[in-house]
Amino acid sequence: MDNASPDPSFEDSLHALERIVEKLENDPPPLEEALAFYEEGTAHATDCMETLDDAEQRITELSLDDDA
Repeated sequence: MDNASPDPSFEDSLHALERIVEKLENDPPPLEEALAFYEEGTAHATDCMETLDDAEQRITELSLDDDA
């Protein structure tokens, strides 16, 4: 049985990214902790961009299907 957790939703990743940005802006942590937050934020941003790219591709494909 696969125990891997499912990928977070777009909304979950976006909210996590917003919390990280808020934390870094409002209460800057020590450098090492800030780097860890930055790394985590980068991963969430990548997840969001991939989801948006996939959605754009699906919309393009649906638009092409409508034109056929």
